[in-house]
Amino acid sequence: QDAKKEPTDHGMMDHKGMMGKGMMGKGMMGKGMMGMMHGNMADMMDIRYLLFNHEKIKRTVKRLPNGVETVTTSGDEAVAGKIQVHVKAMYERLQKKQAIRPMDPLFAAIFENADKIDIEITKLPDGLRVKETSKDAYAVMLIHAHADVVDRFVQEGMAAMMKMTPAPKRE
Repeated sequence: QDAKKEPTDHGMMDHKGMMGKGMMGKGMMGKGMMGMMHGNMADMMDIRYLLFNHEKIKRTVKRLPNGVETVTTSGDEAVAGKIQVHVKAMYERLQKKQAIRPMDPLFAAIFENADKIDIEITKLPDGLRVKETSKDAYAVMLIHAHADVVDRFVQEGMAAMMKMTPAPKRE
């Protein structure tokens, strides 16, 4: 037997980000929960997968006067693929202003200012390079704050998801 057992009960998903036993039944995934998650299930599953595999992710952030350039990669092929899928999905959500984490002040502000943010995504063999920029000073503050919180997600995994992030104050 392995000396180190991996946890398997993480709410809705196991340690690999897969749906847990009985999660589509009346309990956890009852009518109220399904309504709240409508249209978000695939995105939520991808996010949870990445959070549970955060130790396999490497991320660098280069702050720019008008935004950031990030490189997010993984030596694990499955994790690298999930990074690529997740970032593309979040970019599409931003374009459509379909908020994710709307209860979090930072994420709410990002989606409110989505039309002021430009994003260039470059696919890498093991992840992505993303350049987020804006001509709007407040949107640049949001981009910088978002980069910081994503770094926290990569460092802390699921524990970071439980924390709300204040939006920067407008100058």
